[in-house]
Amino acid sequence: MRTSRGSLTFPYGKADPVPGLQDPVADVYVDAELAMQGFTYLLASGAEGSVLGDQVLEYNQDPAYLRDMLLYRLTLEAQRQLSRTRLSKREIIRRLGTSPAQFYRLIDQTNYTKSIDKVLTLLAVLGCDVDLQVRPCSGSREADGPVPAERR
Repeated sequence: MRTSRGSLTFPYGKADPVPGLQDPVADVYVDAELAMQGFTYLLASGAEGSVLGDQVLEYNQDPAYLRDMLLYRLTLEAQRQLSRTRLSKREIIRRLGTSPAQFYRLIDQTNYTKSIDKVLTLLAVLGCDVDLQVRPCSGSREADGPVPAERR
C-alpha cells in the first residue's frame, strides 16, 4: 500500500479470506465504500475480502499510528476516570491551568492533535498513576531475546 510516507506491505496471510494457490487474488482495488481508506480484493473463487489502512499501519508498526492508538486508549481511560471522580469539571480545569474549550478538546478521543503529556497530566489530576509497560510483541523475532554481538 502506498502512503504519503512511502510504501507499506501487508501479507495476504493476515487477511480474511486468505488467498492460496488454488484460490489466488483475481482483482484488487481501492474501495470507495471504505472511504478510500483501504482496499478490497477478489479471489478467483469469488470470495471477497477487505483490508483497512489502519490494519496495514498496525502491521508495519507505524509510529504515528501507534502514538494515535496510545493517545486514544489514554483518553478513553481519562473519560472513565472523569465519570468516577468527585471533582467538578471547573476544579479539574483550574488544576490543569487550561480553558474549558481546551479541556473538552483534551477529553475528545477523536482529537489527535493534543499531546500525550496533557492527557497524562489530566490523569494525574484525576488521581491516577500511569505505568508504562514495555514487552516484546507476540511473534516478534525480538521476543526470542537479544541478538548476540557476532550476529549484529
